[in-house]
Amino acid sequence: MRPKEPEVSPATDLFRNRLEHMLDQRHELYRLAEVIDWFSFDDAFGELYCPDNGCPGKATRLMVGLQYLKHLNGLSDEAVVMGWVENPYWQYFCGEEYFRHELPVDASSMTRFRKRIGETGCEKILQGTVKAGLESGAVKGSELRRVTVDTTVQEKAVSFPTDSKLMNRSRVRLVKLCFRHGVVLRQSYARKGPEALLRTNRYGHARQLRRMRRQVKKLRTYLGRVVRDIERKTADEPELQAVFADELELARRLLSQQRTDRNKLYSVHAPEVECISKGKAHKRYEFGVKASIATTNKSNFVVGGLALPGNPYDGHTLKTVLLQVRRMTGSVIEEVFVDRGYRGHGVEDSAVYISGQRRGIKTRRLRQSQKRRQAIEPVIGHLKSDGHLGRNYLKGAEGDQMNVTLSCAGHNLRLILRRLRIFLLPCLGARIWSVGYEPAAGWR
Repeated sequence: MRPKEPEVSPATDLFRNRLEHMLDQRHELYRLAEVIDWFSFDDAFGELYCPDNGCPGKATRLMVGLQYLKHLNGLSDEAVVMGWVENPYWQYFCGEEYFRHELPVDASSMTRFRKRIGETGCEKILQGTVKAGLESGAVKGSELRRVTVDTTVQEKAVSFPTDSKLMNRSRVRLVKLCFRHGVVLRQSYARKGPEALLRTNRYGHARQLRRMRRQVKKLRTYLGRVVRDIERKTADEPELQAVFADELELARRLLSQQRTDRNKLYSVHAPEVECISKGKAHKRYEFGVKASIATTNKSNFVVGGLALPGNPYDGHTLKTVLLQVRRMTGSVIEEVFVDRGYRGHGVEDSAVYISGQRRGIKTRRLRQSQKRRQAIEPVIGHLKSDGHLGRNYLKGAEGDQMNVTLSCAGHNLRLILRRLRIFLLPCLGARIWSVGYEPAAGWR
């Protein structure tokens, strides 16, 4: 059922103070709550709920506010729910009228809410931060016409892949599935598998490669025997074949892939993970998905974020990225500043300036804007260190896209809060002088 609007008390409760009377109304989070257009989320997400069936959902402002707070502070679902109980500013930000002492939702409700709104809903949440940035003055409307675009790698929450570990893990998952559905295996290798994996790691650490390869071959044999045994036991049962189909497909990919193959399987629980090489000296390979980030050229305000599965060439993704930026901002993109990896982009409706380009750079403003292209690099660093772009814990390819978009929304909120925090002191000084008080010595 559609979420109910929070009830507003007609009269002040004599035994409780309202949050707006308890809190400092000059606090940046209090002021941010007044800047965001919460009613737009009710209109956008209300259609995703059944109108007259089931239990009423949680308030849209509460769920969106929890997502904002999570990516603003770089917390997990559990941590943001527990912190909400202790922080009155967080409760006011999420639309509460009085201070509450119980948990607002279960942490798993945030996961279900993300699944409900999907990628389109996460873009709506990012668009809400863009509107809030325009309302608060963190970004100007004229700055939205000039953007900087760059790509990075969003790493998945996976360990470094090795053949031995992947094959043993696939065998363990198949054995657990057999035990759950009553399939009796001829041999599960529950003792021999971990023993062979331990020997593989020890021989590899000691650089005894011939012995290590022998143990890897044993692990491959154990997995192949379990796969063939399951295929024989489920040959005449279509229902069991459907249950084992996905796990068996992953196991066959592991058994068939060679060292020089492309599109290899690097994680059993996250098969969408790709191996991407960015030419870094300290980290040759990163395991995740390529992500594109678009910011305003002057204020570094994020106006677009996309996950790009398949590791495409940067230049081939520029049109798609600019389409998303137009959806986020509603303005025409006049100038785009990119690095040399975007040569051959094919964009015709916007002027694209590549790093190091000399032709067409005739004014001082264009030269300065071109020099500001590399300012997107620290923005990506903040998205990874302060947000969740550095390690994605959301499941599947859809989780990759949602994590990129919500991480960009968290970065925008940090910029808006900094703007509100910096401009609080001058406003406070003007208010003191208007009342007639003299500022203290050394206040300036």
